[in-house]
Amino acid sequence: MKKLEVLAQKVKEKLAMDIDTLTIANGELTIEIPCHAILKVCTRLRDDGAFRFEMLMDLCGVDYLQYGCSEWETFEATSTGFERAVEPISKVRENSNWQKPRLAVVYHLLSISLNQRIRIRAFVPDHDPVIDSVVSIYNSANWYEREAFDLYGILFANHPDLRRILTDYGFIGHPFRKDFPLVGNVEVRYDAKQKRVIYDPVDIVPRTLVPKVIRKAKHQEQEGKDG
Repeated sequence: MKKLEVLAQKVKEKLAMDIDTLTIANGELTIEIPCHAILKVCTRLRDDGAFRFEMLMDLCGVDYLQYGCSEWETFEATSTGFERAVEPISKVRENSNWQKPRLAVVYHLLSISLNQRIRIRAFVPDHDPVIDSVVSIYNSANWYEREAFDLYGILFANHPDLRRILTDYGFIGHPFRKDFPLVGNVEVRYDAKQKRVIYDPVDIVPRTLVPKVIRKAKHQEQEGKDG
């Protein structure tokens, strides 16, 4: 049995009551747990001699809005010429088959002692995106949790200093959410007369990049047949 499969078996045995799903894909082990179990699971993974995950390598938020959906339809595109060959799909969000909550927190743990890794994913409720902070278990989570709060709006209960870390003071919204406009809502400039920074409504024209399907034109196809 491979090392990763052995680890997966141990996780199943010791954390069975706190795991929703366990998968091995692309040489990586991922467990999905309820958000209320994050402290219990992380403590067990750190302290149990079978795991010894001493280090939190990364923590990030994920937005599954419109997951599995495409914004563009290409199957009915024209078969000749150099047209863009796409049609926008309306109501993408309504057409999504995603049944789980929209936002999740993902943790990557490393065991230096046993040279093994594990990924934890915990979804947070849509109406109240709150999960316990793991700073008391992994001190390195401090800035990572602040980043996830800043960019995704996920709240970490009992975090020692949950403030924005990348955006400016007074910033409104969370830039990594899928429904946040790509050009933003405001732009910043320095006003020499007022001698201060000014926030104005963004004047950049929104531009959506769409896939470009390139096909041979009719005369090129004919030349190829004649050749």
